[in-house]
Amino acid sequence: MTPKMALHRTAVAALAGLIATAALTMSATAQDTLEQAREQGYIRVGFANEAPYGYATPAGELTGEAPEIAKAVLKKMGIEEVDGVLTEFGSLIPGLQAGRFDMIAAGMFITPKRCEQIAFSEPSYGIGQAFLVKEGNPKDLQTYEDIAADSEATLGVMAGAIEKDYATKSGVPADQILTFPDGPSGLAAVQAGRVDAFALTSLSIGDLVAKAGEGAGVERAEPFGMVAGESVKGHGGFGFRKEDEALLAEFNKHLAEFIGSPEHLALVEPFGFTKAELPAKTTAELCAGE
Repeated sequence: MTPKMALHRTAVAALAGLIATAALTMSATAQDTLEQAREQGYIRVGFANEAPYGYATPAGELTGEAPEIAKAVLKKMGIEEVDGVLTEFGSLIPGLQAGRFDMIAAGMFITPKRCEQIAFSEPSYGIGQAFLVKEGNPKDLQTYEDIAADSEATLGVMAGAIEKDYATKSGVPADQILTFPDGPSGLAAVQAGRVDAFALTSLSIGDLVAKAGEGAGVERAEPFGMVAGESVKGHGGFGFRKEDEALLAEFNKHLAEFIGSPEHLALVEPFGFTKAELPAKTTAELCAGE
């Protein structure tokens, strides 16, 4: 064997060692978040103030469909407490990736684009869309296509949410779309006449109207489930870092046993969810755009 050959073989062996070490490190990291959460007895979750999916009460308590399911499932996993981290919706994925929290519990829709960035649990619900409009719906805005057909109509959407994509796909020009950080600011914009409609899921819009109360001058337009000839019944799930495979697998195992159970349905009923909102697709289908 020549010195050159020996050097080459040594380099290959060293490279193999580095790859093996990296693989072991990645494997350990994948276990770390689950093990750490069990050891410390709590886990940090990111949420956005969007009722009824995830929000803080006036007393500062984390609640909503997603946080309450997360609490129930995590408890079955041996993680007793959930520490909520309030985050603007559009910053949830970057915050998760940056390690500000270890999962997202915000009712986030599972979409192919988001699946490229993070891993999702199986969905916990499926639901359609609706507009928040002024009382009487003076411009008769029922769908995104109605906004596109009226050059003077303006639409409000929440930063980072799927509704902007739906509007664009339906032909709504960018200059007719305004972005707001959360639901309450969208409500205020409709009341002030800054936008003619504000789009979110039908349950979120219904919650905004209910909390605004009588005399607020707003209402929910008729819910709809089709956009540009395609179903937009969105399915929401819980977000995880892709390397946290053990945490995701364990969460999914308990989630599968929980969703649709009497315990689950009783838990989410106060937030307006019923059997009609049970998921109809898998995460694999949703990530594939099916």
